[in-house]
Amino acid sequence: MISRIDAELHTTQTALNMRAYRQELLASNIANADTPNYKARDIDFKSALGNALGAGGATGGQLSLAATSPRHLQADGASPYAAAVLYRTEQQSAVDGNTVNMDVERSSFADNAVHVEALLSFVRRKLGDLNTAITG
Repeated sequence: MISRIDAELHTTQTALNMRAYRQELLASNIANADTPNYKARDIDFKSALGNALGAGGATGGQLSLAATSPRHLQADGASPYAAAVLYRTEQQSAVDGNTVNMDVERSSFADNAVHVEALLSFVRRKLGDLNTAITG
């Protein structure tokens, strides 16, 4: 029974983990808005989620780092989503080389927070339905 519940919520769990990781990246961008030569980072959520779930859908695959040399170290403690991190394109150049645009970051942060709340509402509703089915 538990394995069916886990399988049912696996995609949502992975999406929530990706959203939380994206929130961390956006918060890092905002915190480094005044850091010289800091490059704003973000993820392409749709492709990263597709990679995290595996090519065949909700199979539970994880992103892995490409090892092009046998001397490369494995990143066991790294986030499974770190491979999907990209640098945000520069919209307005700054004298100090910083690419953080606070308007874009705040907007992305708020949009991501709304998506997190929607996913959490979905999980609450799904668990409520399961509770109703169990208790009658």
